[in-house]
Parts: sequence; C-alpha cells; structure tokens
Amino acid sequence: MSRIHPHENKSHDGDHVGENGGPAVLTVWKKSSMAFQGTDGFSVYDGEGKLVFRVDNYSRKNRWLTGGLVLMDGVGKPLMTLKPQTLSMHDRWNGFEGEECSKRTPAFSMRKRWMVHSKDCTEVFMTRSSSPDFLIEGCFQKRCCKVMWGQSRKVVAEICRKKANASVTLSDDVFSLVVQPCCDRNLIMAIVVVMDRICRKSFTPFMCS
Repeated sequence: MSRIHPHENKSHDGDHVGENGGPAVLTVWKKSSMAFQGTDGFSVYDGEGKLVFRVDNYSRKNRWLTGGLVLMDGVGKPLMTLKPQTLSMHDRWNGFEGEECSKRTPAFSMRKRWMVHSKDCTEVFMTRSSSPDFLIEGCFQKRCCKVMWGQSRKVVAEICRKKANASVTLSDDVFSLVVQPCCDRNLIMAIVVVMDRICRKSFTPFMCS
C-alpha cells in the first residue's frame, strides 16, 4: 500500500482519486459480483459505473465460521487477504497484501475497542505500530461513520447512505464510500469489508458503535 498517511500528497501509480484530484466517490453494493445463490460479498463501482472492487464469499449461511476474505480489483486480481484472529477478545482481524498470507507479517490489524462511558471505536494498526493509525467512529450498521487518521483525527474516508435522488434513500445494502485522494483506496475498502464482519446484523453478540 503506497499511501496511508493523509499528509502525503505525492501521486503514485495504482492510487485512485476523483475528478480534478478530488475525493473518489464509490458506490458499494453489499452483494457479490457472482450471481450464485448463497454468495456473500461486495461489488464496488466508481462514478462511471466501472467495477473497481469485488469480494466473493460463499459462506453466507456460516457467517459465524467465516474464514479469510479476499479483496480483489474489478478483474479479479487479489489485492488483500483479510483473516479473523482466532480467539480474539476484541474481534481482531489481520490484513495481508495479496492472496497468500501464511507465515507473513500482516500489513495491518484491526480491532474493536470497548471504552467505558464512551462510544465504541474501531482501531486500525499498520505494521509494527504501537498506537492506532486510523480510528473508525460512528455506526457502520446505519451506514454513517468516518475513518480518521489517528494522530490528527483528520477524516480520510466516510461511509454514508446512498440516495437515488433528493427524497429517496436506498436500502443499507447500497451505500456511498468517499475516499480522500491522500489515502490508499485499497486499504480503505479492506477496512470496510472488515467493518461489515465486526458490526454484524441480527443473531450476533458483536455490537456497533
């Protein structure tokens, strides 16, 4: 991941920004690009309707036992493998670059932090970090949360409800993801995928802030 820090403005190959160098506005569809019954995943489109990310998972009926998920680009190239950490008290997940992740150091780890008398918060630690590099606050279930750079709390990405027009809001299976050009879009999408697993709906003990 070439860029993770908001203060870095240098352009890199593989980074994606919106028009005129502005934020990238993506439409995230909580549905696999595969049309098979029981498939669970994501299809993500840019402003021109081009498929830019996909996650195809076949464990919709076994969400409690889900293993690693692979974030791919629009043509199916593996970008990151996301795996839950066994027996974690904080619902910790690790992210590895590429598809094969055995015996490798994760590029980042992500966990839910439970704070007494305060809002819950999800933390993201990049490799070898002792303090969180990113914080996610808000409610992912309601599609209303922000990803902030941990030190400055600068907002680098935001998840919000998708509107068909000024008066019609789509279901929470379709939502907008706005990523600032200073941040790695692959990393942010990986964070979104993990948030979907941490903040689960129904029949789950995990809570969303």
